[in-house]
Amino acid sequence: MTKKSRVILVANSTWNIYNFRLNIVNKLLENNIEVKVLAPIDEYLEYKEKYPQVQHIALRTLKRDSTNPFRDLLLTIELIRKYKWLKPDLVLHFTNKPNIYGGFACKYTGSKSIAVVTGLGYTFIHSGFLNKIVRFLYKLSGKTHCKFIFENKDDKALFIKENIVTKENAHAVKGCGVNTDYYNVLPNGQIKNDITFTFIGRLLYDKGINEFIEAAKIVKQKNKHAKFIVIGEFDESNPATIDKETLAKWVDEGIIDYKGFVKDIRPLIGTSDCIVLPSYREGMPRTLLEGMSMAKPIITTDVPGCRETIIENKNGFIVQAKDHFALAKSFDTMAQLSYEERKKMGQQGRRFCETIFDDKLIAQEIFDIIKKEINV
Repeated sequence: MTKKSRVILVANSTWNIYNFRLNIVNKLLENNIEVKVLAPIDEYLEYKEKYPQVQHIALRTLKRDSTNPFRDLLLTIELIRKYKWLKPDLVLHFTNKPNIYGGFACKYTGSKSIAVVTGLGYTFIHSGFLNKIVRFLYKLSGKTHCKFIFENKDDKALFIKENIVTKENAHAVKGCGVNTDYYNVLPNGQIKNDITFTFIGRLLYDKGINEFIEAAKIVKQKNKHAKFIVIGEFDESNPATIDKETLAKWVDEGIIDYKGFVKDIRPLIGTSDCIVLPSYREGMPRTLLEGMSMAKPIITTDVPGCRETIIENKNGFIVQAKDHFALAKSFDTMAQLSYEERKKMGQQGRRFCETIFDDKLIAQEIFDIIKKEINV
């Protein structure tokens, strides 16, 4: 009897596995590959109800936003011990800390590893000591992986330019994809006079939340029918998070309707007319893909990750990052379109998702890379 290949998925949270990696889990299981998951445990462990055959093992020392080198050393030691115990044929690392310290652990244990760069986040957006350290650590760990997979072309180009990875070992896919069956078309139900712009994301300045607010202020002065909704939660461990007093002020002034964290955002996307993410940098913005999959036009910025979701004037508009005047202008332009014109934009975005961003297509692309490294 042929022994099953064993693949381990390592991420910085169970939430990450639940929201972004189940398409890969499905693809591996379909191909008779044994799957183990290593991640800090949170409430999203509920995914195990659907996947009882997947063993989930807690990572106790991984703290996503910690900058304590001693804790990172403990993480490396924990990963070494677990890789020695589990004896994987391949480890698939997601997010920065697993990519870096998981790479070191695989080098020590002789395990084969792929790093999936899901976005470069705060440390790459902001220059400074932390930026230099993370780049240095990626250069050290770069040669420990047999392949790098990037969620956009710009991140791939950056890592090649910085000599972290070679062209031959670098692959770019279109993010983690979106489940186009789950995020299906849900019409507003009526042609209405007002227009609703919806921001979905963590409440970080780097996500462009401040530009969204400032642009909303401009638009609301001349368009009383424009509504602005914010959906998302605080990320208090991130230095770019807004403070709660600022959010309360925006709500009190009537600039936005704040919905908080919403687990199932489909009903709110359904009643929106446009999904907006004026981010400074992304891996591949899932919230925009979800909006597009539900046939909503989008507005986003000309930055890595975001720019790959837009065909200008076809499925939405693209503006420069950190420019709330340009964002306000794009809001005005969207508001002046007829219902049918916006509907046509949304339909184009839906087709874009079905042909390029569907999570089954992305899972197949990643699996094609995986199977070259293991005996399938």
